[in-house]
Amino acid sequence: MGDKLKAYFEDFLRKDPIFSNKKVLQTNYNPEKISYRDEQLESLASTLAPSLRMEKPSNIFLYGKPGTGKTLLTKHVSKQILEVANKNNLSLNIIYINCKMKRVADTEYRLIVQIASEFGKKIPATGLPTDEVYKIFIKAIDEEKKLILLVLDEVDQLVKKAGDEILYNLTRLNSELKNVELSFIGISNDLLFLDHIDPRVKSSLSEEEFVFPPYNALQIQGILRERSEMGFRAGVVSEGVIEKCAAYAAREHGDARRALDLLRVAGELAERKNKQKVTIEDIDEAEEKIEKDKIMDIVSTQPKQHQLTLLSIFSISEITTDHIFTGDVYEVYQDYCNKIKVKPLTQRRVSDIIAELDMLGIINVRVISKGRYGRTREIKLAIPNSAVPKIKTILKEGLNL
Repeated sequence: MGDKLKAYFEDFLRKDPIFSNKKVLQTNYNPEKISYRDEQLESLASTLAPSLRMEKPSNIFLYGKPGTGKTLLTKHVSKQILEVANKNNLSLNIIYINCKMKRVADTEYRLIVQIASEFGKKIPATGLPTDEVYKIFIKAIDEEKKLILLVLDEVDQLVKKAGDEILYNLTRLNSELKNVELSFIGISNDLLFLDHIDPRVKSSLSEEEFVFPPYNALQIQGILRERSEMGFRAGVVSEGVIEKCAAYAAREHGDARRALDLLRVAGELAERKNKQKVTIEDIDEAEEKIEKDKIMDIVSTQPKQHQLTLLSIFSISEITTDHIFTGDVYEVYQDYCNKIKVKPLTQRRVSDIIAELDMLGIINVRVISKGRYGRTREIKLAIPNSAVPKIKTILKEGLNL
C-alpha cells in the first residue's frame, strides 16, 4: 500500500496543475484592486482621512449582506492608511477583531483581553472583575499619545452574545483616556442591527452609516473573471462556468465570497478527478458540497436548546414519513432534556426556536390552523436526507448524548 501511495503522489507532482495561484480564489485574499465599490471606498476613505492628522474620525457602521465587500474594503482602506501613517511616523493603530470567533469576543471580558493583547499587555483569561480588566487595559494603552481605530467585524454577533452594554462601555472609554483617542468601525450583516439596541448606545456609537448593496450577476461575473485569470492556468475554465457560478451567487443575495468558494471548490474537485478543465458539472457538485458544509457549520454553532430541538426533529423524521408537528417535537425534546439534565423550555419557546431554524434554512415550517384547537407548525426537512446521519452525530457529540 505504501508503494502505491508513493506512486500516486509522484504521479500527482508530474501532472500539470489546474491552479496557477489558488490563494487568489480564497475568501481571505485581499486584492490590490476592489471592483464595483468605488462609492463606498471613497466614503470610507474620506471619513477616516482625518486620522492621518491625528484627529479622531467619526464612528462608522457598515451594513450589508454577507459577501458584499464590507470586510474586504475596510481591510483595504486600513492597509493604505497604515502605510501612509508609518511613512510619516504617526502613532496610529488599527485593531481588527472578528466578533464571531469563539473565545476571542464572545464576552466583554474576553474582548478587552484580546484588544489589550494587541498592545502587548497580557491579562489573565479569567478570574478578574470586568472593571479591573478595563483599568488594566486603559493603563496599557494610555501611556503615550496615539489614535486607535477599533474594527469590530460581525459586531451584531458580539451584541447577541454579550449584550449591547459592551458597546456603551467602549464608547465611554474616550472620557477616561488622557493620551489616546478611540474610534470604532462596526461591520454587520444585519441591516436592522442598530434598531434593536439601547437608544443611548446608538446615539453615542453610530455617527456615519454606509450600506453595501448586493452584487448583481454581471458584477459577480466580473469579479470571478478577474480572480480566475490570476488563479487558474489559461484555458482551464470551460465556457459557461463563470456565468453559472455568478448565477448561483446572485441567487444567494449577491454573495461574492460564495461565488469564489464555488469556483475554487469546483477546481479542487476537477483536480481530484484528474481532469484538465473545470466544467459546469464540477460547479453543480461543488454547490452540493458547500451546501452540506454550510449546514454542518450552522448546526455546530447553534445554542444548546436549538440543537436539542433540531435533534428532536431529526429523530422523528427517521421513524416517520408523515408530517411532523410542534407537539411531537416537544415530547421528544423533553426526553432529550431529561437525559442531559437540562431544564426544558416551554412549548411556546420551542415553537419560536423552530421558527428560527426555519429562517436558517435547515427546516421548512408551515403554520396551519386547527380551528378552535388553535394553530400548530407543520415541519419538513429542508436539507438532503443523506446529510441527516452526519448532522445527528455532530449534535449528539456536542450534547454528550
